[in-house]
Amino acid sequence: MTEAVAIEVEGLVKTYGAVEAVRGIDLTVASGEIFGFLGPNGAGKSTTINMLCTLIRPTAGQASVAGYDVVRQRDDVRRNIGLVFQDTTLDGYLTAERNLRLHAELYGVPRDVLDDRLRQVLEMVGLWDRRRSKVSTFSGGMKRRLEIARGLLHSPRVLFLDEPTVGLDPQTRSSIWTYIQELKQAEDITIFLTTHYMDEAEYSDRIAIIDRGTIIALDTPSALKASVGKDRVSIGTDDNERAVAAVAERFGLTASVVEGQVTLAVENGEQFVPRLFAELGRPIFSVSVARPSLDDVFLSFTGTTIREAEATATDRLRGNPMMARIRGGR
Repeated sequence: MTEAVAIEVEGLVKTYGAVEAVRGIDLTVASGEIFGFLGPNGAGKSTTINMLCTLIRPTAGQASVAGYDVVRQRDDVRRNIGLVFQDTTLDGYLTAERNLRLHAELYGVPRDVLDDRLRQVLEMVGLWDRRRSKVSTFSGGMKRRLEIARGLLHSPRVLFLDEPTVGLDPQTRSSIWTYIQELKQAEDITIFLTTHYMDEAEYSDRIAIIDRGTIIALDTPSALKASVGKDRVSIGTDDNERAVAAVAERFGLTASVVEGQVTLAVENGEQFVPRLFAELGRPIFSVSVARPSLDDVFLSFTGTTIREAEATATDRLRGNPMMARIRGGR
């Protein structure tokens, strides 16, 4: 472990009886990095972040955060991290300022620096003028920003954001990401965030894609997309199964039905579309061409899109009472 490494994970495992929520993951996060943990609901994101934040104990493997072991040095880890949960943990009956002062007492923030630090973090998230307002009067986006400010108050070395924009409208999500990017410039901090939004993952310096408790890819967003290398062409037809067979027969390409459309990966998709119309031999009702995206990366490794994987995970939760109780595979 060197000072340039903020998080180091080796063979991390978490099981609940027969349920394997996390299946032996390895990763290293550099200091000052925005590291995205991307995957569908049910993939193991929240279970991993809970182990790194010492909220649950790993079944096997080891992990260090800010240079401290998450099992043997839990208190040291907690003093050096900030954490924003998926669900709000603010006290709605208290003002924004009082919520932060309570947090400062719990973390032992020195009184001689507290007032300046409190103003600094509230101004950073645009809430200084609302510091004396009760949190119950805040919108969802304002509460999320206040939670980010609270997570920063004690000057942590690593900030964990667990689905920081879940449940927010697109405009508010964009606003939160503006604050996160400004935060990276203003604070000497490492940010580890989980998300299932493909567009948000693009903001990360590097991304680990996790599915069913296993990391299936890890690299920069651009490198991951470049690894796919081909455009995604999707068509709507009168009979998708026959269209898949026709693509194989006439073009020698492998297609699959993804979200109700016949989908295939080809070089220069826009140039291929006219051939598709001319030679497929079946009616085509709609067509779209997309450059490689992170969803294509997920598709290339798993054979399904992240939305389909989420639907499958939901079905697994419904069919497994134990998994539904612990929600350990999130």
